[in-house]
Amino acid sequence: MNTAILLNIARFVLLLAAQILIFNQMQFLGYISPYPYILFIILYPVNGNRYGLLLSAFLMGLLLDSFLNCGGVHTTACITLAYLRPAFFKFSFGVSYEYQTIKINDRLTPERFSFIAISVIVHHIILFILETFRFTLLFEVLLRTICSSIFTILLCIIIIYIFKPNRR
Repeated sequence: MNTAILLNIARFVLLLAAQILIFNQMQFLGYISPYPYILFIILYPVNGNRYGLLLSAFLMGLLLDSFLNCGGVHTTACITLAYLRPAFFKFSFGVSYEYQTIKINDRLTPERFSFIAISVIVHHIILFILETFRFTLLFEVLLRTICSSIFTILLCIIIIYIFKPNRR
């Protein structure tokens, strides 16, 4: 089996397990909830199989929803993020991102940071809107999105640098 496939399977299992066992137990001030499991979608190879990404995003969201009894909000947010990912790449890295060798887990540049930030914010907006499903709570949705996005972005960057592959 290819090492990239094994790395993606290990990343899928570890991020899902960490989200269920560790990060779902964390709630800070009622507005900050970390969701670093979306790193799987963010770190998926640029030239990887797009349908494989959509399928694995669906599976990750479905498993998370079944463990958390959420009713499909994580599945919808994950599929939307996986579907919009090429547009976020195009916005952050330019039109020719497919022909470049972009590695998100390399050193942090403004392009990589903007890609991670846009991905996290869009995921969180969709997640929290579907979770509350009321326009009367729009201020709470925006507050939870901003606070959780900042915390998740910082957590994602820390996780990327902790597990960054060594270059030899």
